[in-house]
Order: sequence, then structure tokens, then C-alpha cells
Amino acid sequence: MPPNLPIPNLFARRSIRQYAPGEVTDAQITTLLKAAMAAANAGNRQPWHYIVVREAAMRKRIAEKHPYAGMAAQAAVVIIPCGEPGASFPNMNDFWIQDLAASTQNLLLAATGLGLGAVWCGVHPNAERVQAIRELLGIPEHIVPFCVVCIGQPGEQKEPRTQYNAGRIHQERW
Repeated sequence: MPPNLPIPNLFARRSIRQYAPGEVTDAQITTLLKAAMAAANAGNRQPWHYIVVREAAMRKRIAEKHPYAGMAAQAAVVIIPCGEPGASFPNMNDFWIQDLAASTQNLLLAATGLGLGAVWCGVHPNAERVQAIRELLGIPEHIVPFCVVCIGQPGEQKEPRTQYNAGRIHQERW
């Protein structure tokens, strides 16, 4: 691990796109979903739903429908966090986007903590991807597929790192 990285799980989180044989257990999936639902969210509105896909044929179809999620076919499980804009604050329906981003990050950090590999493949706001995933998984119109998270036993190892850039830090004012 690079020096001065005191939070190993946080800095070890990397996008893992290759998976080794092996399952993700029911208990691990429950832990991942508990972590996702522990995320900060505006007004505690919890505008999220999650689709857990284990079936190989469906994971393959997800890989075919999403241009950057080919690894879904090899992942042990795919979780699709979905947002419910109507569950956000009235007249501020876009808070669900921030809430789902926080939830997805928690899911990724939990996967790392469990020794799993995971990668976030964006869906929203790309209208074509939203429609393709919605149709494939039977997602109702009032629910928006936010992303595709592929998870499995890591088939590649990446060094922990930070992307800290002091030039992006502003003190007190811009």
C-alpha cells in the first residue's frame, strides 16, 4: 500500500473488471445491500430499490445491452441500484441521484471490505441505457435504473491508491 493511506478499505477500492471463479454468498449480498442502504440520503427519503441478478443468462443479456458492462457475464452477481424520483422531496426530485450515488459508493466499499471485486457501470442519465436496462429487467416507468454494479471474486489485483490533487483544493473561498 502506498505510504500515508490510513484507511485501507477506502483506498483499496478499485474498479475490478475481471473475475475469478467463485460465488458471492447470500450473506455477502445481504451485507452489500445493508451497506448500500446505510448511505446518506436527503431527508432520509431512501429513494432506492435494488435488483439482484445471479442468473447467468440474464447477466449475459445485461452484458450485451450495456456497452461498457461486458464483465457482467463473468461476474457472480450483478446489482442494479434504481432510483424512485417520486420518493425524493417534492419539487426537488433530483436528490435521488445524489442518494443513489452515495448508496452505490457504499456498496463498492463494502465489496472491497469483503474481499470482492466490483465495478460501477453508469446507466443514468444515458437515455438509451436507461431504456435498455428498464426493458430487460421489467423496471416500472416511475423507477430509474441508476447503474449496473458487477461483483465477484477478483480476477485481477490493483494496488491501493489515492488520486489526491492539491491543485483541486481551495481554502475558505475559491
